[in-house]
Amino acid sequence: MHSTARHWLSISYRISAISLVAVTVGAVASLCAIGFVEAVAWLNHRLLVSPYARIQWGERPGLVMAATVLVPTLGGLVVGLLMRYGSSVRRALAPPDAILAVQTDQPLPSLRDGIVSTLAAIVSLGSGASVGQYGPMVYLGTLFGALAAKLKLGVKDLKAIAIACGVSAAIATAFNAPIAGLVFAHEVILRHYSLRAFAPVTVAAATGYVLANVVFELEPLFLVDFAGVSHSYEFLLFAFEGMLCALLAWVFIRLIEKAGKLAALVRLPQTIKPAGAGLALGLVALWIPEVLGIGQESLRFATIPGAFGAGELGLLVTLKLLVTALCVGFGFVGGVFSPALLIGILFGSLFGMTAQTIVPLELSGLVAYAIGGMMALASAVIGAPLTTILIVFELTRNYDLTIAAMVTVVFCNLVSYRMVGRSLFDRQLCARGFDLRQGRDRAILQSLAIADYASTDVTRADATDTAGAIRTLLVEQQRAEAVLTGAQGYFVGCVRLQTLLTLPDAEPVPRKHWRIDPAFTHATSVWDAMNALEGFVGESVPILDDDGRPVGSVSEEAVIRAYLGIVDDLRREENATA
Repeated sequence: MHSTARHWLSISYRISAISLVAVTVGAVASLCAIGFVEAVAWLNHRLLVSPYARIQWGERPGLVMAATVLVPTLGGLVVGLLMRYGSSVRRALAPPDAILAVQTDQPLPSLRDGIVSTLAAIVSLGSGASVGQYGPMVYLGTLFGALAAKLKLGVKDLKAIAIACGVSAAIATAFNAPIAGLVFAHEVILRHYSLRAFAPVTVAAATGYVLANVVFELEPLFLVDFAGVSHSYEFLLFAFEGMLCALLAWVFIRLIEKAGKLAALVRLPQTIKPAGAGLALGLVALWIPEVLGIGQESLRFATIPGAFGAGELGLLVTLKLLVTALCVGFGFVGGVFSPALLIGILFGSLFGMTAQTIVPLELSGLVAYAIGGMMALASAVIGAPLTTILIVFELTRNYDLTIAAMVTVVFCNLVSYRMVGRSLFDRQLCARGFDLRQGRDRAILQSLAIADYASTDVTRADATDTAGAIRTLLVEQQRAEAVLTGAQGYFVGCVRLQTLLTLPDAEPVPRKHWRIDPAFTHATSVWDAMNALEGFVGESVPILDDDGRPVGSVSEEAVIRAYLGIVDDLRREENATA
């Protein structure tokens, strides 16, 4: 009876603790997300980036032109200085860092790095850089989740759950879409749907929604009027649009990657590179000011028939692709979700307009194609098809429009997955050495050093010792293998006791009997060790220091035990209920 009471008391404590974390992290992340958006809007207005501010100062065209060029240029300089002197990692922190922290349990960069990255994102967006606001908001949620995870609450998997709570609240706040925030956290960050995580993440998303929609009454991203899909044959057009969006997503992602490589080749100080991108952006904006910033006004106008001509839409799509890749690649801090939304809705509107001209059949209007293009492209870029479908439903409350967008999103992801993989985030992590395409267990095994599972107990022998002396040493220490060292203690190979039995006692072991491979270093991962041990026959593998001297050994049994322990932890986390 006492055992049962303690069990229920423990469950009650865990539920209470994790619920408190969910509400607290959700509220803080939501408030900071609101503050982030308001700070960016204030800077946009003060620095003549927003269309409304540019209209207000329309009587002074010289000032507007100067601001158009100088604001993004100087903003880029400030961002470069912030990242150079304020951040220890000297790069923007984004959703891939959150994914990596949750999937492999690696520590996040410091709190200071997170704050500097957030400030740099505010400056980037405030000065009109063509980057997104949702990526930095996701990392803000991650930051507060990671802080909560440092509390000694005795709750399993607290770090992953708390980070997911922060992320879900940030997305729920940004889109007034709590279900989308909940699914985004599971689809992109956690990548599983255990009940232990599902309940607190739902609470955090609901907290963010209440603050955004009830307390602060934030305006929705866009409002649309759609009567429904009038003709069944239009679903073929939605599917075709989705496949074209997959191609556009491939272009978008490849441009961002190429811009990053180009920036690495440019012989300028890293501090100056964002300013160079800002200057180029400003010069383009003198011609087409819609390329500045997030482009919420263009996002809303794209669903209105006649707001843009076909030529304008094609030009905007092309320029937004180029300037976004330039800004991201050359060091402005921000996400890619917002530009993907804008590029997608402009392309969708262009597709709908073209379809109305070419297809000799009646269509249901521009809205379905614009919204479908927006969500299809965004879903392929960030790898979240369910999230984007739910965003449509929660923002519009229109079932027919959601179904139309769903078809576009599904066909886009079917094609884009084969062209670019799951998402830009996964590609960025892969470039950093963490490949999640082969499963979470492999990524974790690649992040763990085999040296952590090694023993310092190594039987050493000099390569010039006789076979008899080495055999005697192995028998005394009850070992089946010895590590041979040469001059100054450098590793030269291993020799097995079974081999020594066939050699003359008074002679050194010939080189042909030395086993040189495998040998591990401190940098060898558990995954690499497992691959190296395929077909291995022996007692253990030596661990070498940076100079090539043996400092330990790891047995095949220890490697297998490490693998099984990681797999068991993953299955427990993914199927936990409380």
